[in-house]
Order: sequence, then structure tokens, then C-alpha cells
Amino acid sequence: MPLHYLVTGGAGFIGSHLVRRLVAEAAVVRVVDNLSTGQLARLEDVRNSIEFIKGDLSDERISNEVVKGVDCVFHQAAIPSVQRSVRDPVATNRANVTGTLNLLESCRRSAVRRLVYAASSSAYGDTEVLPKSETMPANPLSPYALQKFVGERYCKVYYDLYGLETVSLRYFNVFGPSQDPRSLYSAVIPKFIGALLAMEPINVYGDGEQSRDFTYVDNVVEANLLAMRVGDAPGNVFNIGCGERINLNALIHSLNGILGVEAIMNYVDPQPGDVRHSLADIALARRILGYHPKIMFEAGLRETVKWMMSKTTDAKFVT
Repeated sequence: MPLHYLVTGGAGFIGSHLVRRLVAEAAVVRVVDNLSTGQLARLEDVRNSIEFIKGDLSDERISNEVVKGVDCVFHQAAIPSVQRSVRDPVATNRANVTGTLNLLESCRRSAVRRLVYAASSSAYGDTEVLPKSETMPANPLSPYALQKFVGERYCKVYYDLYGLETVSLRYFNVFGPSQDPRSLYSAVIPKFIGALLAMEPINVYGDGEQSRDFTYVDNVVEANLLAMRVGDAPGNVFNIGCGERINLNALIHSLNGILGVEAIMNYVDPQPGDVRHSLADIALARRILGYHPKIMFEAGLRETVKWMMSKTTDAKFVT
């Protein structure tokens, strides 16, 4: 019999990619999402192949309901924004910490076999040591970073105390198709592409030399599936990135080349809570999970531009 999976936040950017992959593998999939940041349109092509529940995991009743009959859980639900957490730490804590704790407790009581948790590389803070490895101490600089780290620690406690198999994946700057460029808290890549397609200036916070380990979404989906299946994974935290560092000025240069334009850039003050540099050491994920990023930055960037152009009706030019 096929396994029954729950994907929390399955109408979100990463969650929806994961849902489609599971459906393609003929899994039985249930999705829960409160649609505060998720969009049902992301699941339109698989809507008839999944069970969808609109609900918020900060409500214990919802959390208990959605895990019934489930073998494994991919916990993607969160409010994934440093800046939003700075502006509203209480509401984001409810989503990112209370929702996670409720889910873990519901999984324990329902004898769910394994939960894979979407952790965040923001837990490392602004350390000067690169690359960032899982043995380094956490130093969260924002409510969001702290909240995601607390969720990660709760996962470890539930593994150690109760035997619930949990795996935490620290994502590094995930990007790809279906990431919303219109949100106030949108990630930098869709925001930059959206501005270029509309022939608008790009606002760069800081000097543009800050760097990130940009990770295409298909790599993250693959890491989740490995984390769910590999026997030695539970109880561990893994970095999920590509192991290469790109600064924002280089990102804009790449976009200029792909689109055949010359971006107009406005350099403005850095945002509070942002880190200067980020780079993943993915040796542990390679060794234990067998994780190898298959789509690197440039290829992923081209796929993202292609998707955004297909969805942007007012684009002023085409490649």
C-alpha cells in the first residue's frame, strides 16, 4: 500500500513543489494550509489528486485532525520572512513555534512514523566563518531565525524523548518557479526578476556585495524525499544548499545577461536582521542522505526567469 503523506503549508512555494513530486510518485497526499501566504492556484494541476484542508496548525484541533491516518509529515508551514517577524514577532511566533509544537504533539499521539522539518540557515546568524556547518553554534539575529531554530530544537526533543523520528533541513535561500514576486516580503530573486520584467529600478539593500547560497527548489524537494527515506536521517540537522556563494551584484549581472537588459539599481540602507554572507557546508547531507544538488544556480535562474515570463502579462520584452 502507498504511504500516506501530510504536507503542511502545501499551498506555499516549496510545499507545492513537494506535493506535485509526491503525486507524481503515486503517493497519497493530504495538504493543510491556512492560505495566509499559500495560494491554491499553485496546486491547480494536482487539486483532484490530493486531499486539501484549510486550517491553521496553531489550532490544536486542526493539528490533531490533519495527522489522522498519516504515515509521514513534511512540515513546510511557516511565515517565512525575517522582515515580517521583525514587524510582528508575536503572530509569526504563533505560526512558526506554536504551530510546530502542536504538530509534533499530534504526530506523537497519532504514532506518525517520521516528520521532516523545514528549518532555516538563518539560525547561524552573521558568523564570519564560512562555509556554515551543522556543528557551529546557532546565533539567530531575528525573531524568524529564532523561531525556526526553536522548532528545530523541539524536533530533536521529540526524537530523543518520545521516539518520533524527526529530521531538520536547514534551507539556504530557496528559489524557483511559483515564488511570489508581489509580496512585500518576497525573496530577492523573484523580486529582482519582477522589477526587470516591468522595466523598473531594482532596490538593493546594502552595497550588493552580500552573498547567499541560492538553492533551486528541485534540490530542496529531493532533499526532503531523501530525509524521509534514509534510515540514518532521524535525529539530525542537515544543511541543504548548493555549496556555492553568489553576491547580489553578481545575481543582477546574471539576470542582465539572461534578459538582455541593463538593470537600474538603487542602493539603500540594509534591512535589520539580515546576514552579510551565507554559504552551506553540505558534506553531512552528502554523506548521510546521499544528497547532491542537481540543478545549480545559473540553470535554476534561467528556469525561474522562464516561468516568471510565462506568468507576466505586462512584460515589456521577451528573451
